[in-house]
Amino acid sequence: MWAVGIGIILLYNLLIFYIGYNIWVWLKHISGDRKSIKIMFWVVLVIFAYSFVFSRWLDESLFFTWLGAAWLSLFYLLILLLPAANIAVFFRRFTNIQKEKFVKWTGYTVFVLIVGSLLFGMFNAYSPKAKTYQINIPKQVEGKQSLKIIMASDMHFGDLSGSGQAKKLVEYINSQKPDLVLFPGDIIDDDITPFLEKGIPEILKQINAPVYASLGNHDRDDVDLVKIFNNSGMKVLDDEVLNLPEGIVLVGRKDRGYQDVVRAELSELMKQVDVTKPVFLLEHQPYDLDIAEKNGVDLILSGHTHRGQVAPGNLITNAIFENDWGYLRKGELQSIVSSGYGVWGLPLRIGTRSEIVQIHVTFQP
Repeated sequence: MWAVGIGIILLYNLLIFYIGYNIWVWLKHISGDRKSIKIMFWVVLVIFAYSFVFSRWLDESLFFTWLGAAWLSLFYLLILLLPAANIAVFFRRFTNIQKEKFVKWTGYTVFVLIVGSLLFGMFNAYSPKAKTYQINIPKQVEGKQSLKIIMASDMHFGDLSGSGQAKKLVEYINSQKPDLVLFPGDIIDDDITPFLEKGIPEILKQINAPVYASLGNHDRDDVDLVKIFNNSGMKVLDDEVLNLPEGIVLVGRKDRGYQDVVRAELSELMKQVDVTKPVFLLEHQPYDLDIAEKNGVDLILSGHTHRGQVAPGNLITNAIFENDWGYLRKGELQSIVSSGYGVWGLPLRIGTRSEIVQIHVTFQP
């Protein structure tokens, strides 16, 4: 295992050198090859490249958290763009274009593309859209023909997604006047401190509808998160079954990412369920749809995937999950997976967008 870790560190440092070399070649054509500037450039680059590590050591440093996020965003874009720039420079030799001039303008082009991509990606990350689904569950609910649900997953409330995003979420939910609000996991971004310090519990308490949640793989800290979340205006179902006044059964599972926590088998939880009623399952990671179907679940709601968050990550999530985003029907089971409301690691989305999900459910045998 240590060999893999060393290999990753070596690869990462090689990529830093690759990025730094390309940037310096461009800067050299602009400002000249001065030794003092060159040394300063490499020192700044190394600090920048390891800022996300410093942010882990300095838990209270908002500066290094954002610096690390900025570096990871830049790193991602440069790894995508620089190979294309290198190929263009290589083929320049077969033209009459002056090398110095071509390198300068190739660098300017990459710079403009990066700035544009960052702005576009941050817009996609912090301006969530509404995604609507119309579904029917072939069961009868006494006195109720339809149900309006708002689902938001993967908020990752923390340093990168704070009180402003929480207020935006609450305002949208209240404007839609749903019957139910469901949060299938990753409510915080590993650390509960920003969630509390930014006053997000008080903001979430302003939701004018019953809120139910399950925990995700990032809902972890050395505190009783279930208690804190329950005191934030929601009801957490942690391997629990709840019969709702709306006439449905809600099942919330522990996240499968907790290696040190035993979670109940779905078949055991379903022994408590009247399957003649509509059964909704909150399952953070969209695995085992066949198991949910066999156990009589009607609707499974998930997040986790972020739909890759940045392209081509969507190709990876699509290969891993049977349903990595959107709607899928599997026999009598219906699955809805959200790309998520927040972000993780990088404060941007490219090839996907943050979203809030509206689900309009009708009940008709």
